[in-house]
Amino acid sequence: MNNQQFSIIFAGMSRIPTIFLESHNLKNLKTGFGQFNYHLIKGIYKAQASDIRCTVYAKDTAPFQKEFGRFFDYKKYYTLHRRAPFRIRKKYDVWHSLNQNVKIEPHHDIPYVLTVHDVNFIDEVSTDLHHESNQRFQAKLDRSHAITYISKYSQESTHKYFKVPDIPEYIIYNGNTLETITLPENHTPELKVEGPFLFSIGEFSARKNFHTLVEMLALVPEYTLVLAGNNGTDYAKTTLQECIKKHGLQDRVICTGKISEFDKQYYLKHCTAFVFPSLREGFGIPPIEAMRFGKPVFMSNNTSLPEVGGTHAFYWDHYDPTYMADIFTKGLETYLKNPDSLSKAYIAHATSFSWATAAKQYIDVYRSLTS
Repeated sequence: MNNQQFSIIFAGMSRIPTIFLESHNLKNLKTGFGQFNYHLIKGIYKAQASDIRCTVYAKDTAPFQKEFGRFFDYKKYYTLHRRAPFRIRKKYDVWHSLNQNVKIEPHHDIPYVLTVHDVNFIDEVSTDLHHESNQRFQAKLDRSHAITYISKYSQESTHKYFKVPDIPEYIIYNGNTLETITLPENHTPELKVEGPFLFSIGEFSARKNFHTLVEMLALVPEYTLVLAGNNGTDYAKTTLQECIKKHGLQDRVICTGKISEFDKQYYLKHCTAFVFPSLREGFGIPPIEAMRFGKPVFMSNNTSLPEVGGTHAFYWDHYDPTYMADIFTKGLETYLKNPDSLSKAYIAHATSFSWATAAKQYIDVYRSLTS
């Protein structure tokens, strides 16, 4: 083959576009961001798209190389990458910032996808748009070539507070992290509950509003309340514990601390209902996980939660304990009149949230920026 023939063949070959997944939150797999990173990457792996080549970015790449093999390229995360002089210099075809609050940015001005989970930092950090966190987020919006949102609420709240550039925007719902139930039949958690109980899981913070469940519990004496998550926070030690003591419910409120995946599935399977009085959610995966087990879900009627729960959940419009107890009691009565049919409807709704679907939609976004 002469040089001219080789040149003709090479010219007809197209280089596969490279996609950098800024996924360093894989180091925190017990958090919402960590779960999003992992399940999206797993969905991309299962999609087996051959027309793009993704790079997974993680502090410890070994477990992901073991799970996904050579389908991905891998880049090791270092804290120094946050600083401008040490930014990653490889010029990828698309950079995907999987979480809106990270400080890691590309060295080059390249096509940039930003996923917005929520803008709760407006309420939790500062409403001053000149504050560092808000300025950093605005800068990410300004450099974006496409923006994805995990809910309509996250899109609407972003437009409410920030200047969104005139670029393509997409709403891509998260999948259900419990598409497949893996709980062994003989699994028993260290903290086993006797009798009927209500269950909730999440960060122990003011935003999760767990203390309102304690106040409600005082009015529904037949139940125990199981709360899972980091119970070493200031909120857990002050507001929550003070509320438990005030109502004398030390024997009926169990704070498990962080739990394993099997423990979580055990509590979801055996609880009477899942309760979620959160004040702000960009999406809200735990209620969907509970529905996957066919459980009735009671949650706040605000932010993204009605969008996620639809007509398959019971909602609290406010947090007066008597009102909450009334909604819970009547809702449970409704469920118990037709538990088999309603449980099937809950499961069907939960399984409609698919990481396979989400991954394919993200891949289409990448393609739109490389075609």
